[in-house]
Amino acid sequence: MSAPSPSDLLVILRHGSHGTNWLREGLDAALVAAAFGRGVSLLFMGEGVTALLRDQQVGPLGQKGTSATLEMLAMYDIETLLVEEAALERFGLTAADLMLPVRLLSAEAIAAQPGAHRLVLTF
Repeated sequence: MSAPSPSDLLVILRHGSHGTNWLREGLDAALVAAAFGRGVSLLFMGEGVTALLRDQQVGPLGQKGTSATLEMLAMYDIETLLVEEAALERFGLTAADLMLPVRLLSAEAIAAQPGAHRLVLTF
């Protein structure tokens, strides 16, 4: 069996750290896939870009931020972090506001991502 390609799985994260479990579930799916040898890329879109903010606080209902999980990504060889550039602009953010290095993508580049991966999960 050949080694998985770096573009095996794309996990699209569209939700912020608080309010739903979608972000946490998406990150968990990515970590599990990586633990089983899949190459994983993460694409943060819409409110999902806020998950990468530095110094996250506990949410209004006591939900923890995702900083600890995000810090573990490198241990699982998840290094491709893609961010919707327009979403950062909508929230008044720049890549410097984020806790990890990311690659900013235009709408056109985002549209090409699903076709560049064998599997796509959206959360």
